[in-house]
Amino acid sequence: MSKVELKLPRMGESVAEATLTSWLKEIGDSIEMDEPIFEIATDKVDSEVPSEVDGILVERRFEIDDVIKVGDIVAVIEVNGEMPSEGTSEIIEEVSAEEEVVTELENNIKTVKETATAPVQDYSSTDRFYSPLVKNIAKQEGISIPELDSIQGSGKEGRVTKKDILSHVENRKSAKAVDAPKETESEIVREEKPKEQATQFVEEVKTPRQPHQISTVQTVGGDEIIEMTRMGKLIAKHMVDSVSTSAHVQSFIEVDVTNIVNWRNKMKDSFEQREGEKLTFTPIFMEAIAKALKKYPMMNISSGPLQWLP
Repeated sequence: MSKVELKLPRMGESVAEATLTSWLKEIGDSIEMDEPIFEIATDKVDSEVPSEVDGILVERRFEIDDVIKVGDIVAVIEVNGEMPSEGTSEIIEEVSAEEEVVTELENNIKTVKETATAPVQDYSSTDRFYSPLVKNIAKQEGISIPELDSIQGSGKEGRVTKKDILSHVENRKSAKAVDAPKETESEIVREEKPKEQATQFVEEVKTPRQPHQISTVQTVGGDEIIEMTRMGKLIAKHMVDSVSTSAHVQSFIEVDVTNIVNWRNKMKDSFEQREGEKLTFTPIFMEAIAKALKKYPMMNISSGPLQWLP
């Protein structure tokens, strides 16, 4: 008996993942070649994924609404066999555990080899004398020969002692710790901003920003929370992306509508008595737009600059 892993196939050059929308087969069901097993959905298309072999579905590795990457194993099919027994499942788990141990050992061996083949500083090439203890400390701390030669020794004839090299190591660690603040200060100086603006900028950097508070919906008795459909989630995502990437502009034009207001005030009482409805400005504006479009039909179909009405 052999098992075949059914992976999520490549569905397009720009499609890297898909959402599992439904399972068409349950564990233990017989499957024929080219028979659909599950359905997926992407931003471009919804499709069914068929089986590549005849067999029995023995494992489902994802649930509905899970996001699956291209190449991930979605299901396992046993070819010309039956459902594995509990003993078989235990054997499979033991084999998997052994494979994990072997992989971990191989990684450890690789790390040891890289450490063993790493270049080692040869302190014998320098003319300056160093004790074995000083050399060992330098090797452990990764101190190069030029850096070691730059240390001022306090011993006899200017030799570097254990105290000297330990003090150098401490100073080097302290220097690394203050490198980041120094870079920030240098960047602020390079901006050549006024002193007040620079001070304000430093205060903003030091003060952590408060995380964005996501508003939660408060429910009361009788309310029902309905989860968004996949299409609704995609629409919401694209709307947010549009706000983040596209420029949104509003323009306002002032128009003198004094004559319209006076005419409405004159006619609204008689109109309400005759029609039983109040006369609003909306039908007046709609009539003006309809007449304008009849006179300038290109305004409604052209994507270019609009013609101004006289």
